[in-house]
Amino acid sequence: MASSDSNQRKIVTEFPGTIRVYDDGTVERLRDTDFVPPSISVGGGGVSSNFSARLYLPPHCHRKLPLLLYFHGGAFCISSPFCGKYHRYVSRLAAEARVVVVSFAYRLAPEHPIPAAYDDARAGIRWAVSHRAGNGPEPWSAGGNIVHNLAMAVGDPEFGLGVGLSGIALVCPYFSGSKPTESEVIHRRPGGGNMWAFVCPSSPDNDDPRINPVGPKAPSLMGLGSKRVMVIVAGEDGLRDRGRLYYEGVEKSGWKGGAEFVEIEGEGHCFHLYNLESEKAGILIKRLVAFFNGKS
Repeated sequence: MASSDSNQRKIVTEFPGTIRVYDDGTVERLRDTDFVPPSISVGGGGVSSNFSARLYLPPHCHRKLPLLLYFHGGAFCISSPFCGKYHRYVSRLAAEARVVVVSFAYRLAPEHPIPAAYDDARAGIRWAVSHRAGNGPEPWSAGGNIVHNLAMAVGDPEFGLGVGLSGIALVCPYFSGSKPTESEVIHRRPGGGNMWAFVCPSSPDNDDPRINPVGPKAPSLMGLGSKRVMVIVAGEDGLRDRGRLYYEGVEKSGWKGGAEFVEIEGEGHCFHLYNLESEKAGILIKRLVAFFNGKS
């Protein structure tokens, strides 16, 4: 019996458990492909969500609330705001922090390589600011790598946004560099490969400032367009040291805002997304809630 077309295809690039690319150009994403429809969330404290850049509204709100712009993870090549783990997490953040959350979709590599995700994030914050009523509060932003790059854009006068960010929270951020850190050596996942070169073939250097914001080619972090920064890392995450280096870089840069660093010991990368009801996920969320409400 002749082999089917699918059996004749060859894998040309694979990051195990994450994504495959075949020689005919087909892209197969291996996780985070589920879709949760807009809803009144069960377990999210009555939070309602809607449309493609999903909007989360805390229940019983009769006053103006802070706005949180959220950018999901997935190494620029998988996942979406509509994936169950992000939907549940952002629903809980909205309910507990009493913030309005806009969780943005952005184009994914390899079909849309970097800088597509950054371009979409910039378009997203422009959209959010355009809907900001009068002299309402400046927005917050949460996520990882995209959040840093967005804050650098906001801090650039040529971007012309007209407002800054009240704060940015980077949770298990994806940064890299040409020289591996101790945590990368200890906790590197088999077959991890060079993800940055895959998502950004036009500039595959791991010291590109967008992926290594404290590297030799990076501009000063003094230009962050944010009043406050919180960096949260997981103790057993290969990316732990990158987050710490980022925090230290912010502190040393001469940036005038307030920075906080939190390490959740004994947990791996983005642990909170996979066990949202765990004690340590609760600790992470409480730290974020305090940050967004100016109490940390």
